[in-house]
Amino acid sequence: MTKQTTNHILMVEPVAFGFNEETAANNYFQQRTVAAGETVQACALKEFRGMVDKLRANGIEVIAVQDTPIPHTPDSIFPNNWVSFHDDGTVVLYPMFAENRRAERRADILQRIESEGFSIRRKVDYTGFEKSEIST
Repeated sequence: MTKQTTNHILMVEPVAFGFNEETAANNYFQQRTVAAGETVQACALKEFRGMVDKLRANGIEVIAVQDTPIPHTPDSIFPNNWVSFHDDGTVVLYPMFAENRRAERRADILQRIESEGFSIRRKVDYTGFEKSEIST
C-alpha cells in the first residue's frame, strides 16, 4: 500500500461560514442550526485558527488565504472540492454542482500558491462540465 503525505496544506479562512441552502438537499453535512450566523462564523473561525496553529506547531506549512465576503460562499473553507495540486506541477480544477460554490474558484488563490514557491506547470480544467450539470 502506498502512503501519501504532504507537509503543505491550503486552508481558506472563513468570513461568512454557515448553512448553504443550495447544497443542503444533497449534502449530508449541511445541517440547519438554531445558532445565529454570527455564532456559527465565530466558532468556525476559532476552529480554523486553532487548527492552523496546531498544524504549524507540528511542522506542516499552511498557506492560509482569507475568504471574501462577496460573493457570499458559505462553505468555501473546503477548497478540495474545486482544486487539487499534484507533485508534477499539475493543478486540476473541478466542476461544482451548486452555482454559489463555483464562485469559490479564485485565480488569486492559485497566484498565492505560486508566490509561496509552488510551480504550476499545467492546468487541467474540468469546469466546463458544469454546463452539462456533471460535477463532483
